[in-house]
Amino acid sequence: MPATIRDVARASGVHISTVSRTFSAPHLVNPETRGRVLACAEDLGYRPNRAARALITGRTHNIGLIIADIANPFFPPLIKAAEGQARHRDYHVFVADTNEDPAAEEELVHALAKQVDGVLLCSPRMSNGLIEQVSREVPVVVINRQVTGLPCVMMDVGQGARAAIEHLLGLGHRRIALLGGPRGSWTHQQMRRAAGAAARSGGAELTVLGPNPPTETGGGELAARVRDSGVTAVLAYNDLMAIGLIEGLDQLGIRVPQDVSVVGVDDIALSRLTRPKLTTVATPTAAAGRTAVDMLLQHDSDPRPRGGGRAAALGDRRTTAQVMLQTELVIRDSTGPVPGRSRPGSVPDGPGPHRLADPGSPTVTTGGVVAS
Repeated sequence: MPATIRDVARASGVHISTVSRTFSAPHLVNPETRGRVLACAEDLGYRPNRAARALITGRTHNIGLIIADIANPFFPPLIKAAEGQARHRDYHVFVADTNEDPAAEEELVHALAKQVDGVLLCSPRMSNGLIEQVSREVPVVVINRQVTGLPCVMMDVGQGARAAIEHLLGLGHRRIALLGGPRGSWTHQQMRRAAGAAARSGGAELTVLGPNPPTETGGGELAARVRDSGVTAVLAYNDLMAIGLIEGLDQLGIRVPQDVSVVGVDDIALSRLTRPKLTTVATPTAAAGRTAVDMLLQHDSDPRPRGGGRAAALGDRRTTAQVMLQTELVIRDSTGPVPGRSRPGSVPDGPGPHRLADPGSPTVTTGGVVAS
């Protein structure tokens, strides 16, 4: 028969209410008493009833994580990092996939609102106004998007796009294409703005092709347009599109990087397995997942139940901080000199030190360039 709260109270020599507080509001329990209760609970195999605790505290100890496309390799490292960080804080994560559909996204937020203490919206497709509206129903942290007045964890894709364009300029490219992502994407807007400014500064022409589905198929379908545009280099919205483009160009007899250089964004595992290995802008997805969980929970310390639903359960002191995590250009084999020009000496040749898997840090910093 499973151990009960009464068994733990009896074994540790405290009142039942003390055992309850040890699990629901540990900061209110004397450290020595708390340690004794937890040790007894561990010995007896006791696990608190989350549903009962939610009735007392007004908290479920659940978090919703809503992502745009679970099939995209960009998201799993973020999901794993968020789950690990939440588990460390004694929270569980419910993951939901919107399939890039803003209507499904809104529906999922409403469905989860009463079952979780907060929602992480990753690469949301809803409008800013709608995100602000749903945030009044349940606490929200936005990942990979900037929404004024709401806590956000962003990856500096603008800096990454600048670094990518400057790398291509250094190789002699002056006709460059940007393969856009989904319509309304914050990431695409940041990339377009930064890439355009960098191209103008370097005397280059930037052709924007998009919006497009952010998939391998979406990239492959653009191969003929890239060929017909006459560009010698491409910056893709993400690695999946870049990989699809390389495959499509190969079917057209166009070599990468001898004829066209290609840069992706994200540094997913596949970028190191393609041939040629993909030059890409590494994004700190794991760091973003951990930071978002911490931002959501950092004020979750008052054990008193409150009225007003889950949004009130985290109190009125919810953070509105906006954190920018650095990105990093990783130079591999899919970029080379403009056709007819030898490789400049300033560009690293051959294999170099590999970048750490998680470049993010919760500060605004200038991203670096590494060879891999």
